[in-house]
Amino acid sequence: MNKIIEIAQAEIGQGETPINSNITKYGTWFGLNGVAWCAIFVSWVYFKAGNALPKIGYTKGYAGCQTAYVYFKANGWLVTEPIEGDIVLFDWNNDGRYDHTGIFKEKISATKFKSIEGNTSLVNDSNGGEVMERTRDFKQAIFARKPIK
Repeated sequence: MNKIIEIAQAEIGQGETPINSNITKYGTWFGLNGVAWCAIFVSWVYFKAGNALPKIGYTKGYAGCQTAYVYFKANGWLVTEPIEGDIVLFDWNNDGRYDHTGIFKEKISATKFKSIEGNTSLVNDSNGGEVMERTRDFKQAIFARKPIK
């Protein structure tokens, strides 16, 4: 298991305090609390793994999925065959706007994969308040890989 997955997995079950506040230790670290935090969680995990993301809208990484998509595309990070630890962006409506982000864990089948995501739940995929491992559909996702330097 790679370090990114190891760190993300250790966070499963963590959430907001108080509930429905978007206040988290990830937001405190990032310097932006009380906002949707799925991207902030991904940025935190990469930082803790010793593989900090570059400035993607914010000094410590990214806080918005659209900003990340534009950056990943412009910098050649998008990949078609994800591997453990890659960043995943989700487009729930298939409208070309990315709604949520997480970390790719593993392929389950030709159509499904597992990811670890911040600010999700079984009731609200994109603002659910908890770190969870989720099973997702490839057709609603694109993947990005940080280049090794």
